[in-house]
Amino acid sequence: MELSGEERIPLPRDAVWAALNDPAVLKSCIPGCETLAWTSDTTLDARVRVKIAFIPMTFGGTITLSELRPPEGYRIDAQGQGGLAGFAKGSADVDLQEIGADAQAETRLTYRIHAALGGKLAELGASLAQSSADRIARRFFADFTAAARRRMAEG
Repeated sequence: MELSGEERIPLPRDAVWAALNDPAVLKSCIPGCETLAWTSDTTLDARVRVKIAFIPMTFGGTITLSELRPPEGYRIDAQGQGGLAGFAKGSADVDLQEIGADAQAETRLTYRIHAALGGKLAELGASLAQSSADRIARRFFADFTAAARRRMAEG
């Protein structure tokens, strides 16, 4: 499964980068995220409960950041196990470009995701998984923009 997109976030790139690396911000934005915590400088453990085609699934897994280019972007590799539901693994390249300056600055965030599904999750079909992924991405970015603004205001 492939997913790519671009989001314009009305905040400076440094603020977006800081929010993307704050587990509290991410946990509040990832639909169904129950836990998200750093286990090393570049690794997080996560537990996420999602619904794919109206079937609830819980995944526990690891997220690893690499190819770090603060504050320009990084690569995310993730893998999760959902027991009988199956597994999900994938990678995402995230790039941040600042547009404008000072009070008018905003950030163009582009992402390219490649994901593989196995087990019952794969049996549901690529089109159902794709539509669920699109819905989750839209919700994440709407929530992320609001959370990043709050984080920046709190200083």
